[in-house]
Amino acid sequence: MAPKALFELIESELLEALPLISTKVGNGGNQGLQGQFNKACVASLLARLYLNAEVYIGEDRYADAAKYAKGVVDGDYGYYKVADRWDEAFDWDNGTSDEVIFGFSSAYAYAGSAWLYKGDTYWWSVPQQFEYYVNDSGSDLGDHNCKYACTPSYDLSGNLYTYTLGNTVEKFRKYPSDVRLKLYRNLGNSTREGLFVFGSLDVVKDGKRGKMTDPSGAYELYIRDAVGQFKGLRPNQWPKNKTSNLRSGDHQSGYHFVKYPLYSDEEQGHGEADYTEIRLPEMIYTLAECRFRAGQTKEAGTLLNSVRKRNYPAEDWQDVLYEPEGRVKLTEQELLDEWGREFFAEGRRRIDLIRFGKFNSGSWWDKQPDADDHTEIFPIPRTAMETNHALVQNTGY
Repeated sequence: MAPKALFELIESELLEALPLISTKVGNGGNQGLQGQFNKACVASLLARLYLNAEVYIGEDRYADAAKYAKGVVDGDYGYYKVADRWDEAFDWDNGTSDEVIFGFSSAYAYAGSAWLYKGDTYWWSVPQQFEYYVNDSGSDLGDHNCKYACTPSYDLSGNLYTYTLGNTVEKFRKYPSDVRLKLYRNLGNSTREGLFVFGSLDVVKDGKRGKMTDPSGAYELYIRDAVGQFKGLRPNQWPKNKTSNLRSGDHQSGYHFVKYPLYSDEEQGHGEADYTEIRLPEMIYTLAECRFRAGQTKEAGTLLNSVRKRNYPAEDWQDVLYEPEGRVKLTEQELLDEWGREFFAEGRRRIDLIRFGKFNSGSWWDKQPDADDHTEIFPIPRTAMETNHALVQNTGY
């Protein structure tokens, strides 16, 4: 199906559904209706569709994206509110969060069905021995694994990379008082702080206190914002082998992250979070981007600030907020960086890079520009091709 025909099919389905389904009533989140589509969900999908229309069908539909995003922000489709803290939309009780527009239900309490933690999703974005740090080894969710980490900000001589893309944690460090930069810790009573896992970690293993090690116990971990073979090197030492790529890291390469909390086995919130697919800040950022593209930079900055304020102490707002409320100038690169910070580890970076024209042309760490842009469209899966021989694979694959 041609891109324009597919676009119009999706658009028509959403427009037809919008007036026919229910509106969220009251506050206190979706609760028992988590996972059920309502008007705000459909309006949000329309905003997503129109925001990316220029890339996929060559039509500027930013005004339409702004229309539906603004409708959600203004409460035309039900009551939603930006939470006071960044992690509320991902916490164990996020079914009660008015920031969440649509979430897929998940609950450990129901036969261990905490699917968003299972396999190689958010359960594998931390070190292999993380269970000794958070005490969640008694669950049936399996062992942790360090399959995922942030792209590094530093090379193996301790120098900061100069790429405008990537440098994930350094993009957060641009505003050093960001509360998300704190080391992840469980605070008890199903509460947490911090987003990242780094440095040397205190653990309790076999009843003994010590430091987290690699799986074999050969060396203590010191997790750093670089990728290489560090082994037993001290924090201020750098390896002689300067090879840094997706295949060269060890167990202390790259900051890890905990987007959805990893509470202990004894806590009520253990494995109870729903998966948040759409939340109010996405519509605010969508509206802000549309305003920015229309030359309304200060309005865009004010919209972004309405979310960003929760991440920084009030006394720092002049130094971290965008004009006109703060001193930071909002540029296209800064807008792309801010999309990355707010929606880190939520699975939308690819589409944002495509929309900003950076996905195939940009460079970062272990990624050089591509020869063409065919990867902007996913390939048709092999299983689908084998099932239906009338299908023709997308160009370039």
